[in-house]
Amino acid sequence: MDSDKPAQQPPDLGYRDSIAKVEPYGVDHIPEVERHGKAGSQFSVWFAAGLNFPIMLLGFSAAALGLSMTAAVTAIIAGALVGSATMGIMSRMGVRLGVPQQMQARGPLGFVGNLLPVAYINVFAGVGWAAVTVILGGKALGVLLGTPFWLSAAVLTALQLTVAVFGYNMIHYLQRILSVVLFVLFTLVTVVALYRGGHFLAANPGASGYIGASGGWITLGGWFLAFLIAWLPFASDYSRYLPDSRKVSTSAGLLTALGNFVTLSWLGITGVVLAGAATTTDDPILALKELTGPWSVPAMLAILLSSFSQNFLNVYGGAISLQTLGLPLKRWQSVTLICVAAFGVSLWGVGGIYTSFEVFLNLTAYFIAPYVAVILLDYFVGPRRDKTRIPELYEKRRILEWGFVAWLAGVICSVPFWQSDLYTGPVASAHPEWGELTYYVGFAVAAVLYLLTYRLPPLWHRGPAGADVAGVPDAAGEPAAPAQPRTRPEAQDMAGAEPGLDSAQTPDEHVPAKP
Repeated sequence: MDSDKPAQQPPDLGYRDSIAKVEPYGVDHIPEVERHGKAGSQFSVWFAAGLNFPIMLLGFSAAALGLSMTAAVTAIIAGALVGSATMGIMSRMGVRLGVPQQMQARGPLGFVGNLLPVAYINVFAGVGWAAVTVILGGKALGVLLGTPFWLSAAVLTALQLTVAVFGYNMIHYLQRILSVVLFVLFTLVTVVALYRGGHFLAANPGASGYIGASGGWITLGGWFLAFLIAWLPFASDYSRYLPDSRKVSTSAGLLTALGNFVTLSWLGITGVVLAGAATTTDDPILALKELTGPWSVPAMLAILLSSFSQNFLNVYGGAISLQTLGLPLKRWQSVTLICVAAFGVSLWGVGGIYTSFEVFLNLTAYFIAPYVAVILLDYFVGPRRDKTRIPELYEKRRILEWGFVAWLAGVICSVPFWQSDLYTGPVASAHPEWGELTYYVGFAVAAVLYLLTYRLPPLWHRGPAGADVAGVPDAAGEPAAPAQPRTRPEAQDMAGAEPGLDSAQTPDEHVPAKP
């Protein structure tokens, strides 16, 4: 059985908390009988994923922007706080709906409307981030063992592929272990590196990237926000198995936010303190080795192990992206494709990883920010909290919804503000002192357009309601979930209580099947 055919599966596949069993679900709605786990798992998942060297690389950027220590630290904390809070909110959505984040986006965008952002944002980002992490881990393994990069990258990719095939429970289990191991290693690395090479930055108007104190502050904070924006389309993926209760939902959201905020602030500020350290190389991996001196082995080991903690999520999320596209792939096939693609990209991009890192980070965030605006508003303002409407997410007859227009308008209107080595927009060129504003413009435009259009009649549907659900194959030959009455949840949601939280409810009470 596989996850892209929810109507053909029984409600209970016996997965629960089994670590050694391959996850049988993919983009399906997780039935109540399979809900398991504790909210604390969200802290370890994101804490371990955040203990990663690329965050230090972002902190290094403070010196190039000419920021003072105080300005850099406050910018990092502000960007991390906004991004972490949003992550926490979207993690709660997974607890509530039991559906991957990208499948939730089918609601406001429609099946076809969701294809473009998923194809570019999430498949591209999943492969790209996996490749970045393989490169960093492969370089660290090469420093430790002297192996050629291609061999190091192949070993790392194979191990990450194996874990991602086992899926959700295995990932949560290993992230709990890695969160402890990486905490010890990165604490050691931080202490040694700061002792040997750390210092406080002073404002430097002569820096190569100086655009003014305010513009630099906005830009650095935006880069740290962008790091978490790249994760937002996957936030629900790692909470969707948790039991749907108010206590679990609240705790999961808070712990998701905390796990991300602590690691981003910690490693980002460490990167700032190390930014001016004198080294004889421009390669950050070799620079860290030089800074840590006799402690370079645990430093390289930290980078190596952190490639696992982050790439488990990159590969798993990328596989969900492929299945969200409606491709006829089993989950293990999707995982394999993502890993093979990431390995190929890592071989191609190993020489220029550091110069292209910020370009890749920005370009993905530019497209994701308006996407997130639509998903959030569809949940809190639109109908998505109503669990009886979950089957809509599997109806391919809902081709295009107004949320797609809102997302596309957000992207287009943000283009003049783009700041990238590939393209710099006219507004950004004329006013570099404003800093990086693209994410905020895209989010705001998409939000306004969604609010203006979400009550309008559907943009493009085909066939009668339920034509491609309840096990009846659609045009692509894929059965989908059962049809539901088109009722709006205002009466339920306006009452102020979070709906659907009674643990005694059965799956059929949440998602009644079509007669």
